Amino acid sequence: MILVDTTVWIDHFAGKQTPGTGKLRRAIDGGEDLAVCGLVMTEVLQGIRHDREFAKTEMVLRNLLYLPASLQCHVRAAGIFRGCRGKGVTIRKTNDCVIAAVCIDNTAFLLHNDRDFDAIARHFPLQCY
Repeated sequence: MILVDTTVWIDHFAGKQTPGTGKLRRAIDGGEDLAVCGLVMTEVLQGIRHDREFAKTEMVLRNLLYLPASLQCHVRAAGIFRGCRGKGVTIRKTNDCVIAAVCIDNTAFLLHNDRDFDAIARHFPLQCY
């Protein structure tokens, strides 16, 4: 199961050819189970200006597996932030810690284009795709 991060979805929907979108295309073509969490859905949808595009994108995301963030997940996210900070690494966005925790809690791989996730993966069992 692969949770696709916001940055990859934005590039995908914009038609950009990046390493992340190439991996996403291969995952889709290979029939991989793709997942979304609430924060990724929110981040992707909030940037869409036109109603028709919003509805189309929402439908695509709704058809993915949904991975919820439990109370324990949020506690884990705080631990990720604190653990990284203790190692001298500052994660720029709290949302990234929550997304990483969702992946860890669900044993999902994360497809991303964000250096903060690489930093998290060096110190926590985040599996990047």
